[in-house]
Amino acid sequence: MLTHIHGAKCIGIDAVDVTVEVDIDKGIGIHLVGLADIAVKESLLRTITALESVGYRIPGKKIVINLAPADLRKNGSGYDLPIAIGIIAASGQENLPALGQFIIMGELGLDGSVRAVNGALPIAELAQKKGLTGVILPAVSAGEAAEFTQIGVYGVSSLPEVIEVLKQEHNCSHLLVHSDLEDRSKDDEDEFVDFADIIGQECAKRGMEIAAGGGHNIAMIGAPGSGKTSIAKALAGILPPMSLKESMTTSKIYSVAGKGSHRAGLIRRRPFRAPHYSASLAAIIGGGNGDNILPGEVSLADGGVLFLDEFAQMPRSVIEALRCPIEDRKVTISRLKSKVEFPASFMLVAASNPCPCGYYGEGDKCTCTPSQRLNYLGKLSGPIMDRIDLQVWMHQVPSDQIIGARKGESSEVIAQRVATAREIQAKRFKDEKISTNAEMNGRQIKQYAPLGYASQQALERIMSREQLSMRAYYRIIKTARTIADLAALPDILPEHIIEAASFRLLDKQGI
Repeated sequence: MLTHIHGAKCIGIDAVDVTVEVDIDKGIGIHLVGLADIAVKESLLRTITALESVGYRIPGKKIVINLAPADLRKNGSGYDLPIAIGIIAASGQENLPALGQFIIMGELGLDGSVRAVNGALPIAELAQKKGLTGVILPAVSAGEAAEFTQIGVYGVSSLPEVIEVLKQEHNCSHLLVHSDLEDRSKDDEDEFVDFADIIGQECAKRGMEIAAGGGHNIAMIGAPGSGKTSIAKALAGILPPMSLKESMTTSKIYSVAGKGSHRAGLIRRRPFRAPHYSASLAAIIGGGNGDNILPGEVSLADGGVLFLDEFAQMPRSVIEALRCPIEDRKVTISRLKSKVEFPASFMLVAASNPCPCGYYGEGDKCTCTPSQRLNYLGKLSGPIMDRIDLQVWMHQVPSDQIIGARKGESSEVIAQRVATAREIQAKRFKDEKISTNAEMNGRQIKQYAPLGYASQQALERIMSREQLSMRAYYRIIKTARTIADLAALPDILPEHIIEAASFRLLDKQGI
């Protein structure tokens, strides 16, 4: 008897069809075909043991299991469950009328328990696109897909529960997962650093506001203790909530990476990723062996912030590899047998000391030679800094300003201006595939950020005096457009251009 079970495989952040075909006929032996990797081939012994442990028998006949399409490599342990269900159905041990209505994925334990798999969210999305009744997934993974309310998302803990759903003899609503938005909103109310608690550093605070308002990248150069890390963490408190599209994309990335939330529903809070400066190229950009390619930090920060502290200490190969993700807002990882693309639309916040000892610019504290300073910040020169819209130099706050200092503007007030600016941009780009000023290309800059005569003259004078690159030219315009949005002004004024150009600090330093 031939049986078909719907399965899936994740490629990038999307799932594609995999049909598990099981045929039992005269003969002997169990044969698995369909370009399966070692993990899938090992599943046969695991699946057989799990079936026997819950009371099912293994037919003493030839069992052929095909994973179609045969030219697509299959990896992972998620095919255990559909293979087990296929053997049960093909051998006639159970009548499963709903078998063709669900995508079924899950890893089996030897006792018949069902363990977590990656990619629950893209799998549920595929089931909805195909018009299926729903998905059957491990209970610990199914919560990621709880907000797909148009289909039934069943979270199971054991093989008998899967049989119960497919037999349709009893009400299985207790296995359906639901989104707990109220609990998520409470959990997401984490404590952020408030800008009001950061003493001084008004230029850096303004830079962070502009960065948040338009989704721009920003670099902070300053001595130890100047507040770089605190200001970077405070950024998370002024970012606007994620849109449904952003939330879906980010949640799918975390799902395929196996980092999805165990709570029900999509990820609602913008991610804040802060890898150590010693992280490898594969950890930052993404990678893996064979077909098992996983997203890196640039993708895990999609829709949010990638904070790279001690930026100048990172390997040059890693720093230069950030060029394409920053510019294209996606990353393509190529291997001999596969090529995968992940979204990577993030705000880069880079922080670095100005020299090896860290105290250049702080009076006579610096003990480095000029050549040491140039070599240290040399990693931040050229193309990579061209791609960072805002560059801020931070000095240590004098002790006499710390004692008795008044609190500045709170994050709540700044967040309101940022939200207003983002709303203006959402309306501006409603017919485009972008949502922030930082994402504009050359055509969109001409269309949505035209300069008046006075603003154009101001920019030309700055470009001539500072000898800036063409990329810096466009980035000044995009930053000026955000400054105008924060002020709720329709036109870019000369003062906006001047303020935007003031944040091209490293270009002016000639570093």
